[in-house]
Amino acid sequence: MEFLSYRVSSVLNRDVKQFGKKFMFDSNEETCWNSDQGESQWVVLEFPQPVKVSELRLQFQGGFSGKSCKLQGSAKEEDLKHIVDFYPEDNNCLQISFQMVFPIQDAPLVQRLKIVFENSADIFGRIIVYTLDILGEKVL
Repeated sequence: MEFLSYRVSSVLNRDVKQFGKKFMFDSNEETCWNSDQGESQWVVLEFPQPVKVSELRLQFQGGFSGKSCKLQGSAKEEDLKHIVDFYPEDNNCLQISFQMVFPIQDAPLVQRLKIVFENSADIFGRIIVYTLDILGEKVL
């Protein structure tokens, strides 16, 4: 899906040239968004029009995945509302990335999504995402 804008909670050492948010969407398996340390890292996505999200796909680096996560959404200016909790598995293979697919049942129409990584498999709370894909349909 096409995004109007997207933001992240942090970038490792503020090094956006090497670990910035854009790397989640560049289709290059060698680049990634790497958060800085700390709990509750997040990604916020804004869409140009309302969408109905059916699936969330995340590719983490092993050892740096979210453990307890939640998806929130809202219309453009409304407060975010809880959509679903999800719990990625971590294989703890530090050099291997893996993809997780989370189907979303009965998702509401949203124009803004927030993925919250409440905690991480990494003891310092860092999250590493190689790919983030949102599947669904545009609603006019």
